[in-house]
Amino acid sequence: MSAAKIRKGDKVVVLSGKDKGKTGEVTMSMPKEGKVVVAGVNVATRHRKPSQVNPQGGLERKEAPLPVSKVAILDPKDGKATRVRFEVATDGKKVRVAARSGEKIDG
Repeated sequence: MSAAKIRKGDKVVVLSGKDKGKTGEVTMSMPKEGKVVVAGVNVATRHRKPSQVNPQGGLERKEAPLPVSKVAILDPKDGKATRVRFEVATDGKKVRVAARSGEKIDG
């Protein structure tokens, strides 16, 4: 199993599609499917009929998963999109590092 470059709680920017340029926090990561859910991005609207659970019915808005290739992590230094690389720290732990600035990413 490979280490995840983008994890839950990371701040990311959308690189392509209708939400290009939007930023948000990863609320859910699905590594097996290669998808992530980002708060406030890729919002799908469903028309729901009234039911016993929801007697009003109406519009239901929910964030849909995005392919992980469409998002990039925000650099902790300047807030721009960056790639992620891994380095072994002095204590032997594997840490994520922003390729753009060399800053450690605290996941």
